[in-house]
Amino acid sequence: MSMKLFRTLAVTLFVTVIALSPVKLKAQSAEKKAIALLEEVTAKMKSYKTMKLDFTYSMQNKGQKIKEAFKGSLAAKGDKYKLNISDQQIFCDGKTAWTYSKDANEVNINEVTGDEDSFTPTKFMTSYGSNYKSKLIEDKGNLQVIEMVPTKGRRKLAKVRLTLDKAAKQVKNMQVFDKNGGVFTYNIERFVTDQPMPDAEFTFKASNYPKVEVVDMR
Repeated sequence: MSMKLFRTLAVTLFVTVIALSPVKLKAQSAEKKAIALLEEVTAKMKSYKTMKLDFTYSMQNKGQKIKEAFKGSLAAKGDKYKLNISDQQIFCDGKTAWTYSKDANEVNINEVTGDEDSFTPTKFMTSYGSNYKSKLIEDKGNLQVIEMVPTKGRRKLAKVRLTLDKAAKQVKNMQVFDKNGGVFTYNIERFVTDQPMPDAEFTFKASNYPKVEVVDMR
């Protein structure tokens, strides 16, 4: 998998974590505190009709001497989202995903499927209870850190770390570790909820991008 593709997948995983919806999770006694925290966060997230946030992103792989950083924004409504990151815009209406490259003036269209490299908020939250082992690794002041390690599937991911705001019941930071030494870090700078968002906001409109090249991969 190319670094650019994994970056896109890591960003999409970030979207799924931010747009959590509650599920029943199984856990051993040592994991119960982490699971309880996740359930509190998901319950709080479920109460929001929409979410809009600004975040900073950094990626570092010392072995491959790669380091990058930029700012981004996300609007989410259930499984629908619009993401602005670096030179890309990603639109998803829950069924179709459009990835637009500003530099190339090109959009790739993909169907949201059930394969390993496809993420949606509902899909992630209905699978991480069985596919990830969660544990609380830090509880200090108003912040708590939960580590999630894949138990099956997601073979390219080594682990995910979530930093939670204890009082607000929100995700403040997420780190995705891949098995090639890459660390993808997201810090949420601004979080606004329940703003009106028409469904049309999550669909790519070619007419708004003159001379765009459309690559339909469905």
